[in-house]
Amino acid sequence: MRAVISVMGKDRPGIIARISAVLYESNVNILDLEQTVMRDELFVMTMLVDLAGMSKPFRALQEKLDEAAGEMGIQVKLQREEIFKSMHRV
Repeated sequence: MRAVISVMGKDRPGIIARISAVLYESNVNILDLEQTVMRDELFVMTMLVDLAGMSKPFRALQEKLDEAAGEMGIQVKLQREEIFKSMHRV
């Protein structure tokens, strides 16, 4: 199963490292990553991840990402790929 992780918040050092660490700890593989900083302050990142080797339930991963988001003052959203695609269909 694949999922999309969306991250948004004030730009600061360590955002990619912190989110990647959560994924590593859960044995989640990053397939693709796109990030930008808008107007020198708003960090936006979208990750496509493979959950096939995940060592924890989906909900546990969401909780860990929420915890990291709270620590960094950012927003992180985890969605199954099919849900993300249906919500963003043009």
